[in-house]
Amino acid sequence: MEKLTLHVPQISCQHCINNIKRELMGLPGVLEVFGDVGEKRIVVTFDSPADVSRIKGLLEEIGYPGSEV
Repeated sequence: MEKLTLHVPQISCQHCINNIKRELMGLPGVLEVFGDVGEKRIVVTFDSPADVSRIKGLLEEIGYPGSEV
């Protein structure tokens, strides 16, 4: 199990967090997604077949590109 922490500048409200959670939880291997609006940060817990590039790629596709913290 791995954890990835990302800074996502486009997060502005809880609705953004909910969208991110819904999309990432649909990715095979993603176990948990935690988001913080104030910090503009998400933490993704995952196993294979999910990996950092797939997670970051999906976030970019849905309009929430993130950078590792």
